[in-house]
Amino acid sequence: MAIIKPFPALRPKPELADKICELPYDVMSSEEARDMAKDNPLSFLHVSKPEIDLPAGTDVHSPEVYAKGKENFDRLIQQGALRQDETACFYFYRQIMGNHSQIGLVAAASCEDYLNDIIKKHEFTRPDKEDDRVRHIEALNSQTGPVFLTYRAVDALNELATRKTAEMPNMDLTAPDGVRHTAWVVNEPEMIAQIESEFQKIPFLYIADGHHRSAAAGRVYQSRKGAGNSGSFLTVIFPHNQMQILPYNRVLKDLNGLTVEQVLEKLDAVFIIQPNGAAKPTRKHELGLFIKGQWHTLHFRPEFATTTDPIEQLDVTLLQKHVLDPIFGIDDPRTSKRINFVGGIRGTAELEKLVNNGDYACAFSMFPTSIEDLMSISDAGGIMPPKSTWFEPKLRDAMFCHMI
Repeated sequence: MAIIKPFPALRPKPELADKICELPYDVMSSEEARDMAKDNPLSFLHVSKPEIDLPAGTDVHSPEVYAKGKENFDRLIQQGALRQDETACFYFYRQIMGNHSQIGLVAAASCEDYLNDIIKKHEFTRPDKEDDRVRHIEALNSQTGPVFLTYRAVDALNELATRKTAEMPNMDLTAPDGVRHTAWVVNEPEMIAQIESEFQKIPFLYIADGHHRSAAAGRVYQSRKGAGNSGSFLTVIFPHNQMQILPYNRVLKDLNGLTVEQVLEKLDAVFIIQPNGAAKPTRKHELGLFIKGQWHTLHFRPEFATTTDPIEQLDVTLLQKHVLDPIFGIDDPRTSKRINFVGGIRGTAELEKLVNNGDYACAFSMFPTSIEDLMSISDAGGIMPPKSTWFEPKLRDAMFCHMI
């Protein structure tokens, strides 16, 4: 069963939330963050990417960076811009992006559950990124970026969320990207008990996004031997049927010495190719190829997509195994400098621009990986290929912080 607990969140003063709350630290460069936080001393980027307050070129992993983050975090607390609730609460967090709406529960999840695979993973983590998050948590004595979890939807929890979110919210802001973020405080003992009880019936939670943050929380818990509140970590937990996964598209620097005609000839052995095709695939095992100013629709030939292995039937796996490696010579997409990845939020127009301006030779547009595939692979103890999923909308940092 999944153990989740209420906690007294550190939250923005509601009228300042739109100035404080920011996108996660890892979806932007230091230069982009510096520009975004310019003229806004309340921006949480001063905490999550504190190198923006140090000279350009400062090593982002230097002790001075984490110390500056701590200084900026303490300043927001001392000013009263961030305030901690007096009692342990759950929180409902709704995001609206265009026509899509999702409601998650903000809760403290168990580090023991993470370490014991009650909270299931689907990605490898990089030691350097783990180390960075450990140092950030240790410096601030807080987890400021939530881990994005999901679970197989439960009607009783959906009903509780619907009931609570019909009330007046405690925080409501629309971010510069147009996404609306709304929060409700759950401090009624009866509803807290109902939520805990329902989660005790849920066998597993799944990490959607935030593998490095959760791994770092687990390491801090172990090093502190559970002291304070280090035994739990900050999460927002969404029912699986409200999740929105966008594609993670691929762009290639070159054609591996081949002509366009030779590329298409080799691809014909793997795909049924439709010239003058659509930019966006409409179903699994369908891709788009943009090359020489033209889109082609690609359908994997049946013999390549008949496996029942949940990892082997992923489009990102099939593309890597039958196209990127044998045709383009990209054997390890994690380390190759000849491939790049473009989140679906940027759309297919971004792929066209990257190819048309000569930065890349061709682009593959993907159909999104399903949440059902992610859970099946996690249940089997599998690891998904890199850059398999792009979740939107992103959770805003500083909406909730967990003090440890």
